[in-house]
Amino acid sequence: MARSRSSSSPRLSREAARLVALAEALNRSGSRVEDVYWENLLGEAIPRLLKAGQDGPLEAALDHLAQKDVGAYEVLIEQAETLSESMKLEKNGVRYDLLLLVAPIAAWTRYAIPANAIPAPAQQAIVAQLHGHVLAADTRVAMLPWLVSVDQMPRTFSETWQWLQRLGSHALGAETAKPALNTEGEVANMLADTRYIVAAVAVPEGAPIFRWQERPGEADASRDACLQQWSAQVQPTVAGLLPGCGFEMLLPDAYYVSNREADRRVRPLSLRAAVSWLEGAVNLEPSQLRAVVAGCGEERIDEYRIGFTARNSNDVYYGCVWPVYGREEDPPADEGMPDVVDDIAALLKELGVSEVRRIPGVLPPEFCEDCGAPYFPNPLGELVHAELPEDAEAAPAHFH
Repeated sequence: MARSRSSSSPRLSREAARLVALAEALNRSGSRVEDVYWENLLGEAIPRLLKAGQDGPLEAALDHLAQKDVGAYEVLIEQAETLSESMKLEKNGVRYDLLLLVAPIAAWTRYAIPANAIPAPAQQAIVAQLHGHVLAADTRVAMLPWLVSVDQMPRTFSETWQWLQRLGSHALGAETAKPALNTEGEVANMLADTRYIVAAVAVPEGAPIFRWQERPGEADASRDACLQQWSAQVQPTVAGLLPGCGFEMLLPDAYYVSNREADRRVRPLSLRAAVSWLEGAVNLEPSQLRAVVAGCGEERIDEYRIGFTARNSNDVYYGCVWPVYGREEDPPADEGMPDVVDDIAALLKELGVSEVRRIPGVLPPEFCEDCGAPYFPNPLGELVHAELPEDAEAAPAHFH
C-alpha cells in the first residue's frame, strides 16, 4: 500500500505548518527525553485531526516534507501511522491499549479471489486461533465479519482511526456499529492478491498484546513459531473462504506493517500467476511473451507497472503492479548493485519471459476513469488499458 505523493501547496495551513515544525523538531532531537516531548505534542495534534476526519493538514504536511526534508517526513508518517492504528480507551474506570490488527493472506488462482462475508462459525474459529497462537492471554478481540481486499480498506489515516475506534469499542463490549467497507471502487480482479482478516485487540494499558511479548526468548513463542502454528491451524478455515485458490498465511500484526509486508510478499506471486494464466488464456508460451516495465509516480517512483504483450504485438493483454518501499525508491549508489527493475527482470526470466523492456523516466500513475483499473505500459512507452484478444479465454472468473 505505497503512499502516493502529490505536489504540495506553496502555502501551508496553520495546522499543516505546525505538524511540519513538530516533525522537524522531533527529527532533530538529540535525546530520548526531548523525543518524548515532541511525540506528546504530535500525539495531541494528530488524533485531534483524525477524530474530526480532517486529513488535509496531515497530507499537506507530508507532501511538503517529502520534498523538503525526507527525515522529518519519515518521522511524521511514522507518527501518523502509529496514532491511527493504536489508541487508548477507558472503560469502567480501566484504561486499555487498542491496536488495529490485520492477518494478511497472499492468495493466487486461475479464477477470481473472493472478498466475501466470513460466516459466524469461521469467525469463531479464526478468533480462537488468534487467541491460541498469536495473542497474549489477557486480550479482547473484535473482528470484521468480512474477508477484505485492499480496495475495501481505509484510504486515509482518519478512516483507519475510525475503523480502530469502532472495532476497539466492540472489543470492550460496546454495541456501536462496526465499520463499513470502502465501496468507492470495485474489488480488483487479480490473479494474485492479498485478502485481510481485520480485527481490533484490546488489553489493559501496558499489558502485552502478542504471545512473543509474554514469553520473550522462548523458541516456541517466537514470531516464527507463532506464524508456523497460526498458519497450520487456521489453514482449513481459510481454505473454505478461498475456494480454488492457493494461499500463504502471513503473521498477524499491526495494520500498516502487515499491509506493507503483504504487498511485498504478493509481488512475485503476481508475476508467477500472470505468466501461468496467460499461457492458457492466450495460448502463448512464456518465451513468446514480452514484459514492459515502467516506473510510475508523481515526482518519484512509487510503483512499477508491468504490461504483458505477445512478442510480435504492442497490445497489452494483462498487467501487474509492483509497489516500492523505503530504500527501493532510491537508485543504488553502487552501479554494481541490482535495482528493482533488475530484480523484476530476473524473476521474469526465471519464469521463461526472456524479453523484458524498460521504459525510462517516471510516468504518471494513470487509471481507467470507467472501471478504476490501472493502465499498464506497452512497448511504445504508453500507459494503456489491458485487454485480452477476442479469441482468448475470459478474464478470471469466480470458482464454483
